[in-house]
Amino acid sequence: SSKIRNMEVQSADGVAVLEDCMGFSLTRTISKVEEKLKKGVLPDCQDDDIVPRVGDEMGAEAQIRLLKAKLRVTQEDLANVVFECRKKDDENQNLETQLKDTVEENTRLQRTISLQQSQTEKYKILSQEANKKAEGLQQEVTALEKVLQ
Repeated sequence: SSKIRNMEVQSADGVAVLEDCMGFSLTRTISKVEEKLKKGVLPDCQDDDIVPRVGDEMGAEAQIRLLKAKLRVTQEDLANVVFECRKKDDENQNLETQLKDTVEENTRLQRTISLQQSQTEKYKILSQEANKKAEGLQQEVTALEKVLQ
């Protein structure tokens, strides 16, 4: 995702061109291909399916228009993919932040639970002691009532 963040979508002649920071220029590459086509020098990859079989019967200008149209579609697709990647990356950042906050909240709540459990144990012990004392006092009251009778 860091490589995608370093890429920028630019516009050249109304066509979205994705350029890497390394200096690659799609426009320059297209210009070189156009020059070769004008000179009559065709690319080495004749079996490539970029230009369909019908392309063999097309003129150079028509082939260039076809390739430019395919390039525009591909660049739009690429721009959409880059946009989606950036969107997903932002969503991941938000989810990571939420996860961090949730973990911190969980840790805080665990500390609170632990403190409350220790206080509960303390109050249970105090309650048991108070009950024993109350039983002792009740026995004393019962004994004193017998003495009075």
